[in-house]
Amino acid sequence: MRNSWGSSILILAGALALSTLASAQTPQSQPTTGENSKWMYNGRNRITGSGGPAPVRDLTGTWAGPRSGAGVPDSRSGEKPSLTPLGQQLLSENKSLTNFSPAGTNDPFVRTCDPLGFPRADLDEIRGISFSTMSDRIVLMYQFQQVWREIWMDGRELPKNAGEAEKGAPDPRYFGYSVGHWEGDHTLVVDTTGLDDRTWIDRDGHPHTAGAHVQERFTRTDHNNLELTITFDDPKIYAKPFSLGTIYFRWIPNQIFDEKLCIPSETIEYLKSVGDPAGTSVSTK
Repeated sequence: MRNSWGSSILILAGALALSTLASAQTPQSQPTTGENSKWMYNGRNRITGSGGPAPVRDLTGTWAGPRSGAGVPDSRSGEKPSLTPLGQQLLSENKSLTNFSPAGTNDPFVRTCDPLGFPRADLDEIRGISFSTMSDRIVLMYQFQQVWREIWMDGRELPKNAGEAEKGAPDPRYFGYSVGHWEGDHTLVVDTTGLDDRTWIDRDGHPHTAGAHVQERFTRTDHNNLELTITFDDPKIYAKPFSLGTIYFRWIPNQIFDEKLCIPSETIEYLKSVGDPAGTSVSTK
């Protein structure tokens, strides 16, 4: 079976289950054994126990997320944000898949497989992540869409003028600019800004500006368990900082990812043949 986001939509098309698409793709139905086990991820090969104490200041390795099929606990929801008038206006212009169906949504990820961006990549399609440690940075890799971020650990400051008109200002990025530091032996704190405002914070369509500030706290509670909490601050859009919740991860024994992609050609074909002809169904929830 092809591990693509587009294939999953085709399977789920009739029931508007696209809003729960992340849970639709399941791991291989049979345990992976023998030579192929070196190449194939098997979500049924679940890690048990704590694995002992967490190593000091080290997240290196591959971790299964809540949508991996590996029995990871579901995410804990965050707070309902309080919007400014500008935030309310921008949110009203974003039509989520959940409320407007495939034909009615203007979610750029759903319509054309545009990048999820950040922090949505932490919250949506949470399959798995990997960390690789370099001399001056930590590279965080996402299984879904096979994208990566650089978290700079060399003491540099975040850019304060990303997206501004002034000369020399860095351009906003889908995944922003990130710096990190260790708090104690087991918590990596990551601060990010300079986010491309074409992206949404989450699948509900919450907006942001390039000046938003996101803080992630990755806490390795023991060898096999990792918790991520996220705080979001964007004074132009939200009245106060708020939590985006907690996401849980578990160590992957064989350190293998599946390939999980949103493929534009498949998405366009689905929308042309199924999604758009079905029309718009506006939810009142």
